[in-house]
Amino acid sequence: MQLTKERLQQYYLLMRMDRPIGTWLLLWPTFWALWIAAQGIPEPTIIIVFALGVFVMRSAGCVINDYADRHIDKHIKRTKNRPITSGKVTPKEALILFFCCILVAFTLVLFLNFYTIALSFVALILAAIYPFMKRYTHYPQFVLGMAFSWAIPMGFAAQLNTIPIIAWQLYAVTILWIVSYDTMYAMADRTDDLKIGVKSTAIIFAHNDKRIIALLQIAFTLGLLAIAWQEQAGLFFYLGILVSVGFSIYQQYLIRDRDEQKCFQAFLNNHWLGLVVFIGIFLNYLPLLST
Repeated sequence: MQLTKERLQQYYLLMRMDRPIGTWLLLWPTFWALWIAAQGIPEPTIIIVFALGVFVMRSAGCVINDYADRHIDKHIKRTKNRPITSGKVTPKEALILFFCCILVAFTLVLFLNFYTIALSFVALILAAIYPFMKRYTHYPQFVLGMAFSWAIPMGFAAQLNTIPIIAWQLYAVTILWIVSYDTMYAMADRTDDLKIGVKSTAIIFAHNDKRIIALLQIAFTLGLLAIAWQEQAGLFFYLGILVSVGFSIYQQYLIRDRDEQKCFQAFLNNHWLGLVVFIGIFLNYLPLLST
């Protein structure tokens, strides 16, 4: 099939390159892990490989997600014009594009140690199965959390050739954060999801959704504080966590009436939450660079 400008534009949209929020939400925990693992001095090659890998794997995840949801998206107002469900990209093309992204991601990981290469196969499995979970469980957000957070043990493995306990603690804490923000995302689609029978935490949590999100946010914050304490962190790490609490409170304000647009805004706001936590971690280790 000829790669015309119009077709490349559809691939661009299918990979959500016009909406980088998912890339940012995947990148920040990855950087948290790399900076903590390397005590503020991650190897440049590792930073580049993971940054590019985040972009490529997020793109692959979007493609396989739209492939899996091609019969569902047409019933949802926000997704009915996506490339596959609207017929502008065929399912076969989408699968080819998905495997091309995976091939690029695997080529990148070959620059890292064997341990990290082995872990990358788990990342592929998680990315491939997540889009289908909403058919079988009300908790696909937890599977997304496992997939989006898998770069954390990979980052520690790449930097240290081992995965210490603190890596798994950060992994668990990040899953809590992802479930909280993806539930906000699901709240924006809850009306349509209920009509077509798609499952989500927003549906199973029902009228307790805001309370459970608040509990997840509190657990996430306490988990970060525990990690900072174990790392004997300085003021900046704690300040980053403190500012992140402000964003969590603001998100609760946005979802207070369960307005779909405001719930989506709350989801988007998590980019800034992830950023301020990273800034705190980054600044925490700056004094070490001069020693």
